[in-house]
Amino acid sequence: MLSDSPLSLLDSPAVDPALWPLDPDVVFLNHGSFGSCPQAVLARQDGLRRRLERQPVRFMVRELEGLLNASRHALAGFVGAEADDLVLIPNATTGVNAVLRSLSFEAGDELLVTDHEYNACRNVLNFVAERSGARVVVAKVPFPLRSADDFTGSVMAAVTPRTRLALIDHVTSQTGLVLPVAEIVRRLSARGVEVLVDGAHAPGMVPLDLQSLGAAFYTANCHKWMCAPKGAAFLHVRRDLQPRIRPTVISHGANSPRTDRSRFQIEFAWMGTNDLSAVLSIPAAIDFMSKLLPGGWPAVMEHNRRLALAGREVLCRALGIEAPCPDGMIGSLASVPIPDADSCEPPKSALYLDPWQDVLMDRHRIEVPIMPWPAPPKRLLRISAQVYNSLPQYEQLAKGLAELVREKASPAR
Repeated sequence: MLSDSPLSLLDSPAVDPALWPLDPDVVFLNHGSFGSCPQAVLARQDGLRRRLERQPVRFMVRELEGLLNASRHALAGFVGAEADDLVLIPNATTGVNAVLRSLSFEAGDELLVTDHEYNACRNVLNFVAERSGARVVVAKVPFPLRSADDFTGSVMAAVTPRTRLALIDHVTSQTGLVLPVAEIVRRLSARGVEVLVDGAHAPGMVPLDLQSLGAAFYTANCHKWMCAPKGAAFLHVRRDLQPRIRPTVISHGANSPRTDRSRFQIEFAWMGTNDLSAVLSIPAAIDFMSKLLPGGWPAVMEHNRRLALAGREVLCRALGIEAPCPDGMIGSLASVPIPDADSCEPPKSALYLDPWQDVLMDRHRIEVPIMPWPAPPKRLLRISAQVYNSLPQYEQLAKGLAELVREKASPAR
């Protein structure tokens, strides 16, 4: 059930949408894919870029390390970690690559993943397995599902004495489920299985305490629900495992004579000349979002969750279906099954572009993702909820979706 707060509070955006640079003529219900960076945070990023270009040597050689340290410390406080245990990277896929391509596996080892895993990260797992002779084991979890226990049970049922590592989402991309990662990590660790958590959507959507979680590896994006600029993410590695993890790009740090910090920090801090203004803007994003609502970040997360639940309820009513998962597994995303696609042709984009997605944009100016899952022609529609959204936007989507369903049932002759 929805919280006791009146739904009328969701009839208007919680904050002025003009704080973001989004096109006011588009109903943007897809914050989850790439996020959107607020104007004020973009201004901070622009200032950093200008500072870099004004005196590049001073910035890169004399100032950058201190700025990176400040960004790591701000982020560490937000995600419940020690700053020395996390490094700044461009995106969560880079973090998954760094971990999996650093570890050694042998023929016969099993790498566990679920069928809800994001395709890009699943591809990294496949690559590493093919190279080493290890085997990818896929735990199949149905959706709709009745409880979080269904997910955990499916994962644990796939563990064998050969399981070496599990790649587990914190928040699934296609199905939008907030998973019980603490329980999954605890149970897998008890079986001697290390866990790499793909937390791409988690920071800014759900509270994090990475020290308490205890996962071997945790990587996540800051450009989604934290609203940092694109190219801002982090990798957290348990301290005893840090010597084994190398960046995807080997650079100056590989033979640095420095001893004042860990090799882990030295190597990841410099992977060649790059625009690091996105990761340096993380503190500005944390601060900006914390001031949007009375109650700070917890209030932002709770507002977005209530809005996602309310939007899902509107869609389920329009489609005549039950909610496909418990309310307790919803954060700022919610997915619903929609009628099968008419064709199983490959999508136009690596990030999907269903024909209905184009129609909703062309007819109604609604941007919302429709994804093939678990495999074509089955598909899901996923909504996002951010403080600039409002309940009438999901009602507008429901009307457009109902129109498409009617047309599919009664095609023109």
